[in-house]
Amino acid sequence: MGHVISLLNHKGGVGKTTSAINIGAGLVEMGKKVILIDLDPQANLTLSLGIPRQKVSIYEAIRGESQLVPYNVKPGLDVVTSSLDLSGAEMELINEAGREYILQELFDPIKEIYDYIIIDCPPSLGLLTLNALTSSDAVYIPLQTEFLALQGLAKIKQVIDKVRFRLNKQLQLGGVIATMYDHRKVLNRDVVETIHKYFGDKVFRTLIRDNVALAEAPAQRKDIFAYSRRSKGAQDYLSLSKEIIERTQKTGNTVKMAIAQ
Repeated sequence: MGHVISLLNHKGGVGKTTSAINIGAGLVEMGKKVILIDLDPQANLTLSLGIPRQKVSIYEAIRGESQLVPYNVKPGLDVVTSSLDLSGAEMELINEAGREYILQELFDPIKEIYDYIIIDCPPSLGLLTLNALTSSDAVYIPLQTEFLALQGLAKIKQVIDKVRFRLNKQLQLGGVIATMYDHRKVLNRDVVETIHKYFGDKVFRTLIRDNVALAEAPAQRKDIFAYSRRSKGAQDYLSLSKEIIERTQKTGNTVKMAIAQ
């Protein structure tokens, strides 16, 4: 059964799409089968991997015109693309019955196919994000190690708690990913210390270091492993992917024990 992960932060520029792509690619490096869902109307994930416009994107699927149609990027890694059309989806679905569960229903047929379903959420807390959270097992928060990135974390946690209470009892805050980290900067170190105080062991041990290869890879329409396998960015995302597998396996074992009892 595929593990569904949403990457969420309503602040832009924190490395959310970069993390979605490279966590997906890192999990593939670990032998997992992964599908990425580009749920952002800006379609940055789609563009970063050089995927041409598809006849059927996540927009058509959400409108009920089609099932999900994956685009194969490389062995083990598929993508459901996005387009600017998705920006109108929230208004179009406002009167739709059960509109919070549309994505969950779309995922049901593919959960047995993939080990991980990773959703790149839009930088907002609207209906699209609500759909992502309702369908997810866990939320990961990519967080740039700068002061302003800390603002709004309480709001994100509040939204997650409300969705868990009202719509998805299984939803968990799976982890916080510190991105664009430079150990030479006191501010970066202070921010990491702060998020450890606030989130404790939810913070991943792996810090995603500031690395030019991570910025260059999308320009070449590649993930970091395809672009520069020996870069610090590739090392960090592979390490992070290993942590994610450890956490999801631990979560799976905990659920099995609870069911057995």
